[in-house]
Amino acid sequence: MLYYALVFFIIAIIAAALGFGGIAVGAASIAKVLFVVFLVIFLVTLVMGLMRR
Repeated sequence: MLYYALVFFIIAIIAAALGFGGIAVGAASIAKVLFVVFLVIFLVTLVMGLMRR
């Protein structure tokens, strides 16, 4: 479960780098939404993984 949390976190970081860095100006709003979505998924899976222990 923590593996998925790490994967979602890495995807969120990549989405933030592309969206917030100005590389893809047209897709910045999509990257921001994806960043928030994957960050929420990361936090949920992290909490669930810690509760399973």
